[in-house]
Amino acid sequence: MHKLRSLAIAALVVTSAAAANAQEINFGIIATDTASTQRERWEPFFRDMEKKTGLTVKSFYAPDYAGVIEAMRFNKIQVAWYGNKSAMEAVDRANGEVFAQVMYADGTFGYKGLLITRQDSALKSLDDVFANGKNLNFGIGDPNSTSGFLVPTFYLFAKNKIDYRTAFKTIRNASHGANIQAVLAKQIDVATNNTEEIDKLKASKPELASQLRVLWESPLIPSDPFVWRKDLDPAVKAKLKTFVINYAKSDPEEKAILKNIYNYGGFRASDNDQLIPIRQLELFKERSKVEHDAALDDATRAKRLADIDGRLAALKL
Repeated sequence: MHKLRSLAIAALVVTSAAAANAQEINFGIIATDTASTQRERWEPFFRDMEKKTGLTVKSFYAPDYAGVIEAMRFNKIQVAWYGNKSAMEAVDRANGEVFAQVMYADGTFGYKGLLITRQDSALKSLDDVFANGKNLNFGIGDPNSTSGFLVPTFYLFAKNKIDYRTAFKTIRNASHGANIQAVLAKQIDVATNNTEEIDKLKASKPELASQLRVLWESPLIPSDPFVWRKDLDPAVKAKLKTFVINYAKSDPEEKAILKNIYNYGGFRASDNDQLIPIRQLELFKERSKVEHDAALDDATRAKRLADIDGRLAALKL
């Protein structure tokens, strides 16, 4: 009898632990800035999430985008805020699924990639950058960044038949925040960035924002998605989605929390189709590379181009 009671208690402990774990999520935040800065921005949102969903929410701040993607891949996190390119990687490699999209405070659902320099720089235009590249120290974004890497490598460089890897005196990858600081400190001459970060700087430190000059703006990029693992408990998914979609609809304190993150104003439901423009960008970039690869013979080039064109055609427009 004692043995049976012990087994029953052990089974109850295991069941209770499983139930507790089912009500706990780990939420990842990509490294657009330092972990301390991101923590300050996002923790109030997570505390509201806990209060309104009953879930225990643990935050995860990796030093780079890949860290958040890999954490989702190995189920160390179950939900994440990504840029579109990193979300695409999470969907393709980490069992991810887009379920929401952030809205800006002005009601729009997009932002732009930028190329910035100091206001006192001799660089006045994009042509100046291209003409003087070999004398310039260039800062580009994390390789999994949409606005800091994917968009500029296609629109700025691939479309102008420029290999950014050899076009500059030096090149380094860093977060948006680090690139802003490096430009202001004259450690680099020009860098990629985005309107989210610059608008945030204008609001918090206008004296620093006034020291920057924008040399180029990209076409509009879809605003960032929230992604969860497809195998997340459906009941937890329902709680999360209800909370996210209804957050900051009217509560002024919630609106202030979102505004402090990135001038966000709310969320709307979304899905993986949000990533189609980003998939097209990746394929266009790949196509340009194949098209201009002198090492390929005509037959191999034609075969690879046909494959890329087929994948482009398969995407819903």
